[in-house]
Amino acid sequence: MSLPDLRGATAIVGVAESDLGEVGPDRYAIELAAQAAGAALAEAGLNTRDVDGLFCAIAGRGMAPLDVAEYLGVRPRYTDGTMVGGSSFISHLHHAALAITTGACDVALIVYGSTARSDSGRGRLPSGPPELPSYEAAYRPRMPITGYALAAARHMHQYGTTRTHLAEVAVAARRWAALNPKAFVRDPLTIDEVLASRIVSSPLSSLDCCLVTDGGGAVVVTSAERARDLPRPPVYLLGAGEAHWHRTISQMPDLTVTAATESSTRAYAMAGVGPRDVDGVQLYDAFTINTILFLEDLGFCAKGEGGDFVSGGRIAPGGALPVNTNGGGLSYCHPGMYGIFPLIEATRQIRGEAGERQQPGVSIALTHGNGGQLSSQVTAILGGQETL
Repeated sequence: MSLPDLRGATAIVGVAESDLGEVGPDRYAIELAAQAAGAALAEAGLNTRDVDGLFCAIAGRGMAPLDVAEYLGVRPRYTDGTMVGGSSFISHLHHAALAITTGACDVALIVYGSTARSDSGRGRLPSGPPELPSYEAAYRPRMPITGYALAAARHMHQYGTTRTHLAEVAVAARRWAALNPKAFVRDPLTIDEVLASRIVSSPLSSLDCCLVTDGGGAVVVTSAERARDLPRPPVYLLGAGEAHWHRTISQMPDLTVTAATESSTRAYAMAGVGPRDVDGVQLYDAFTINTILFLEDLGFCAKGEGGDFVSGGRIAPGGALPVNTNGGGLSYCHPGMYGIFPLIEATRQIRGEAGERQQPGVSIALTHGNGGQLSSQVTAILGGQETL
């Protein structure tokens, strides 16, 4: 049985964040998810009564779709609680498109919330420590950073990547964040400051690591036909692909190559475009090495050339390839999982609604999510009306 043609069949019609940063001890993840959902639905000219497809994942809530549906008062006829870490929400977009085109639902709400920062202040974490196999636990790794540090160290050894290359990623993210009034940290950052920051898991320092913030996000998706009658310009799903090869870092086949090589190949094929056609990239930058690995695996440069590729401000404001124009997980926000926020930023860039950080002529945007320890990889390519 062949799958339906998804290219341009569905569109994002509403996006929103909740309050971000540090919301305080009296607010909770599901409340932030609901705040974002209400704002995204309002932007789309819809309400909870229109929602018949619910897609969500919240850390620490094993039945997140049931909790969220009850809290919002929606009664979905299609539910998806796929939980593959931070890539879940781009996966949800792919699944929502399949559900809508096959008639399983008409209006899909993708939603997330987390109080990761405030939870730590309350003396409790939103979820327990990562599960480790005994052969990893014996070495007492500090997960997840230890896994990403392994990948960074291997990339350095194999390709000559340096800490300065990693610092270029952090500085670029901060320069974008300076243009985003919602970003958690906006003060200037230099390469020397990154290099001088405290090492957490060699070779990664504190400034190579993502933020820990509170926040939520929501994305509303419907059919292309219905989207044309709604208030905001539709942003169409042109292509999507998913892949995963491992769960634990010790089982990753090659520490320098991620399953983004496969997810992006599938997304490009569905969209009928390639890296040269992409006007902007929004990807999951939990650590600075992520950006280098993903730009390689998504086809923007050859394997091993990522460090040089990001150098000299290439991915910063004014550079040749705009990457994480909201400031990314490194400087904008990272509430436990970041994967819904690339979709929100890509939508705003295509609509021309990104304010001071808006890039000219964004017709095609690539979004990419990462889950686990470079484990789950999901790529989605979005486009405006002119791309159909």
